[in-house]
Amino acid sequence: MSSDATTAEVRAQLEQERDELRHRLTELGFADGGTGLDYDANFADSSQVTAERGEAEALATTLRETLTEVEHALAKLGAGAYGTCENCGKPIPEARLEAMPAARFCMDCASKR
Repeated sequence: MSSDATTAEVRAQLEQERDELRHRLTELGFADGGTGLDYDANFADSSQVTAERGEAEALATTLRETLTEVEHALAKLGAGAYGTCENCGKPIPEARLEAMPAARFCMDCASKR
């Protein structure tokens, strides 16, 4: 990272994203190991409930994966390793970090995965 101000901005951005992801998981009923929102067992259209539950579970999976990446980036920031490719050890370009603050790999290494 180029400066303390930039580091503080990135930390704030990642913390905001983390908080938003946690909030969305809570809204879906998947926070803290939850299994999702409860649906009325007497609802007439059980296929609709099944479809909605499946969509909510898929969204929760994506949100959890993103949350894991954001928390990992925050840990790297705290350890002073943020902005370094986890594969080759080279600096990740600023433009990539601006577009994807939780990036773990430089473009070369990411394209090989």
